[in-house]
Amino acid sequence: MPSALPAGDPVPASGALPAAALAGVGERPFGVYVHVPFCTVRCGYCDFNTYTAEELGAPGSAPGASRATYAVAAVEEVRRARRVLGDRDVPVETVFIGGGTPTLLSPADLGSILGAIDAELGLAPGVEVTTEANPDSVDLRYLDGLREAGFTRISFGMQSALPHVLRVLDRTHDPERVPAAVEWARAAGFDQVSLDLIYGTPGESLEDWETSLDVALACAPDHVSAYALIVEEGTALARQVRRGEVAMPDDDDLADKYLLADERMGAAGLGWYEVSNWSRDDGSRCRHNVLYWTGADWWGIGPGAHSHVGGTRWWNVKHPVAYADRIAAGLSPAQAREVLSEEDRRVERVLLELRLADGLDRAVLDRAGNAAVPDLVGRGLLVERADRLVLTRDGRLLADAVVRDLLS
Repeated sequence: MPSALPAGDPVPASGALPAAALAGVGERPFGVYVHVPFCTVRCGYCDFNTYTAEELGAPGSAPGASRATYAVAAVEEVRRARRVLGDRDVPVETVFIGGGTPTLLSPADLGSILGAIDAELGLAPGVEVTTEANPDSVDLRYLDGLREAGFTRISFGMQSALPHVLRVLDRTHDPERVPAAVEWARAAGFDQVSLDLIYGTPGESLEDWETSLDVALACAPDHVSAYALIVEEGTALARQVRRGEVAMPDDDDLADKYLLADERMGAAGLGWYEVSNWSRDDGSRCRHNVLYWTGADWWGIGPGAHSHVGGTRWWNVKHPVAYADRIAAGLSPAQAREVLSEEDRRVERVLLELRLADGLDRAVLDRAGNAAVPDLVGRGLLVERADRLVLTRDGRLLADAVVRDLLS
């Protein structure tokens, strides 16, 4: 999760939600996100809430302050979610375990968290259960254990196929391990395999990016996420850029690489369904991320995790020790929250739904936004499909600018 959290409003010690937020819970799609904040190495570009120490807490510290005891605290937060939601039926349609590196935990630990979600909230039939994984943190035996625990989908952080690009990113895995990891996941019986890529790393040529795409697509993934590198303030990479040691990503270079990615994905049978995501078919979309993009409900477990239920958004304390101490004291780990206004929620719909291939319902726009549509259509950035607005390929390159025009 992002390194900086907004101030927000106080949260009751019990974590109780406003009655308005609980109205309709269970009628909307519901997911659970679990944040595992541990990594062996902190990547230079990463501003997520991650920690490299094997044991962050002193001996005898509360469960959850270290990797060894993290699952205990996460399970307790799942139980707290059940208490806050009351007796409402909230079948969980998606579970996503991210990080950090979730696969630094054992399959048994990850399975215990998933088991608690099932026992307390209930897993819906056909539930999608995803974990992120670094290619060097798994083998066939480990992946067999995940499948036995109930995981259905895995997302490998490939990032690049070129060692010199991975070095700039401080990624330590051997790129040749990625195809093997995909084969192991298939052999273990995973329903869906996804690969994550990053383009625009300093020193990465267009030919380098083409090689990474070729290697990724040769693995025949069901899903690919490809994100432009963003230099986040406070990261090691940002300090290198500021010192002039590496160049800032170039917008024209990023656009060329995005277009190449879209072309290669399409040729390999993967269609875009969100600006930075491509899938083999509708069934291969990441349903958990779609839940985010369409404003559904989700409960975030773990340090720094964000949640959203019925227009109320909250976020947990960031540090694993602080998180563990609150859980051990029987308190909500939430640091603060905000109740979104109807206008806040409308603006977020424009920001997020416009990024989807399914497009944005034009009725969401206000008068000024609707007035901007003809110009955007005329410039080839939007197309109208019945009552929905969909970005063109050129529009995807300028998605942020299109959103600004629709919200101005």
